[in-house]
Amino acid sequence: MDYNETASEVIKGIGGKDNINYLEHCSTRLRFTLNDDDKADIKFLESIPGVAGVRQNVQTQIIIGNDVNEVYAEIRKIVGSVGNKSQSGNNKKNQKIGAIFMDFLIGIFQPLVPAIAGGGVLKSILLLLSMFGLIDATGTTYQLLNFIGDAPLYFLPLLVAMTTARKLDVNQIVAVATAGSLILPGITTLMADGATLFTLDVQNVAYTYQVFPAILLVLFYALMEKFFTKYSPKAIRIFFVPMMSMVITVPVTLLFLGPLGFQVGEIISSLIMFLYSNFGWVATGLLAAILPFMVSTGMHKAMLPYAVSSMTSLGREVLYLPASLAHNIAESGACFAVAIRTKDSKLRSTAISAGVSALFGITEPALYGVTLQNPRVLSSVVIGSLVGGLFIGVMAVEAFALVGPGLASITMYADVDNSMNIVWAIVTFAISFVVAFVAVLFLYKEELEITVEEEMTTTNSVEIDEVTLTSPVEGNVMALADVNDDVFSSGLMGDGIAIKPTEGILYAPSKGIVKMIFNTNHAVGMITDSGVELLFHIGIDTVQLKGDHFKSLVKEGEEVIAGQALIEFDLRAIEAAGYDTTVIVVIQNAPNYSLRTINKNAKVNSNDVVVLLEKGASLI
Repeated sequence: MDYNETASEVIKGIGGKDNINYLEHCSTRLRFTLNDDDKADIKFLESIPGVAGVRQNVQTQIIIGNDVNEVYAEIRKIVGSVGNKSQSGNNKKNQKIGAIFMDFLIGIFQPLVPAIAGGGVLKSILLLLSMFGLIDATGTTYQLLNFIGDAPLYFLPLLVAMTTARKLDVNQIVAVATAGSLILPGITTLMADGATLFTLDVQNVAYTYQVFPAILLVLFYALMEKFFTKYSPKAIRIFFVPMMSMVITVPVTLLFLGPLGFQVGEIISSLIMFLYSNFGWVATGLLAAILPFMVSTGMHKAMLPYAVSSMTSLGREVLYLPASLAHNIAESGACFAVAIRTKDSKLRSTAISAGVSALFGITEPALYGVTLQNPRVLSSVVIGSLVGGLFIGVMAVEAFALVGPGLASITMYADVDNSMNIVWAIVTFAISFVVAFVAVLFLYKEELEITVEEEMTTTNSVEIDEVTLTSPVEGNVMALADVNDDVFSSGLMGDGIAIKPTEGILYAPSKGIVKMIFNTNHAVGMITDSGVELLFHIGIDTVQLKGDHFKSLVKEGEEVIAGQALIEFDLRAIEAAGYDTTVIVVIQNAPNYSLRTINKNAKVNSNDVVVLLEKGASLI
C-alpha cells in the first residue's frame, strides 16, 4: 500500500483538511469528526485502495485495518495541527445531543486505550508468571515491573484531563496541572486528616485511578479559561488566565465536582455488577451475539467509559471483555472456514489474513472483508459468539486488562485468586472458534461475480459470417472506453458498446437463450442463435442496490426473441440513489469477430441496429 497516496485520497474524500474538526485513530480505523458530514464522499472513500469500508454515524470512521498507524501518520503530515478542535460549527447544530455526547466520550476515552492496554497486559503476564512460580511476586523485580504496568491507571486523572482538554480545545498543559492537584501527596494527606476549605469540609476521595472527577474538572476549567481569556488584559494573559482558572477550578472540584464524579463512577460500576449478578451469563451471551453489528457501526466504543470505570474502580471487568473474547475468536474461526470453502483465491487470501487478525483481537478486517459480505458467514459468527458468550458468562470469567481479547492477550484473564479463570477463558476461545468454523462449513454458499467461464458457455454456438444486434435499451450510444468503470472501459471483460438509457427496460437484441440472470437482476447473460455471447450490465456498481429497483421478466434457460423485454429497472430511482445508469453491452467472445458500432454517438430506439459483427479477429 502507498500510505501517502491513501492518506491524500482520504483527505480529499472527507472534504479536505478544512473540513476536519477532530482526528484520531484506533487499532483499525481513522476517526474523523467533520465540520460538515455532508461533504464526505462515502462512495469515493470506499473506492480508495487500502480502505476496507466506511461508516458514518457519530464520527466518520474509515476502516484501514492493520496499516492504520502508517496511514494516520501520513495524514498528520499533510494536515499538520488540524484536527484537534472541539465539536463546533454547523455540523454540531445539525447533530442530535446524543451524537454529540457520544463523540465527546469517544474522543476522551479512545486515546486512553493503548496506555491502559499496555500496562494491563504487562501486569497480567507478571501475574501468570508468578502463578507458575517463574517469578517471585514479593521480589523487587516483580514489584517494579508491576508498578510500571499500574502507572497508566494510577495517573488516569492526568491522562483523562489531557484528552478532555484536547477535545475541548483548551490548554492541555494547564488542564493536566490542574487535575494533578487532585493527586498531590500533600493534598491527599490533608483530605485524609479531615481538611476544610472556606469552612466547608473536603470529602476524603482517592482521586487516583478515577475518570469522571477529572472530566468534570476539565469541563469547569474550560469555562474558566474561556471566561478569563475573554476579559483579561492581553499584557497579563499568559499568567493571569491559568492562575485564575486553577485557583477557582481546584477548590470547586475538591468541594463539589470531585465527589460528584466519584459517585458517578461508583453508580455505574454498581449498576453493571447488579445486572451481571442477576442476568450475567445471559447478558454476556447476548452482548457477544450483537457485537458484530456494534463493531461494524462503531457503537462498541460506547462501552469504553463503562469498561475503563469498571477496571479502575473494581480492578476487573466482567461483561464487555469476556463477550468480546467470544466474538473475536468466532470471527477468526469463521474466516478460516471461508478460506477452506471458497473457490475465490482473492477471498481466500483476505479470509486468512483477516482470520489471523481476529485471532489476535482485531476484528474489523474480518467484519468488512469477509463477514458482512455474506449473510451465512455473519450468521455463523453470531452463532459462535452466542455459544461462546453464554459459556464464558456461565463460568463467570473476569478480565483484568483493558485490551482487545485474543491469542496474544489471553493472559488478561489470569487471576491469582482463581486459577480456573484463565482456563475457562481458553475453553471459551476453543468453543467460539470451533462453533463458528463448523457453522460456516455447513452454511456457507459461494456467491461469485459473473465470469465468462462459469456463467456462459459456447458448446451450442453456431458460427455464421455476419450478425446484427439491435439496441437493448432506448438511449444514446457511447463508446465503451467512455464508461466510468475501469473494468469495462479497459476492455477487460470484452469488447462492446454502452448506452445511456432514457427508458427503464432492457430488451433482447437478438433471438437466443437467457443463460444467466444475476441474483440482483442488474446483469443478464444470453447467447444468440448465431453463437454470440452477450453480457448486459445495467448501471455502474448497482450490485450494491441488492436488487432494489430491478425486476426480471424472464427466467434462466428461457428462449427469447429480438425485442423481447428482459429486465425492468426504475431509472429515476437508481439515479436518485446516486448511481450511474449506463447500460453496458459486452461481447464475451469478441475475439471471434470484428466489431463495428452503428449509430455511434446517436440516439437510438430498441429496434435500431447498433452492432455489426463479422466472423474473424476483432478489429478493436
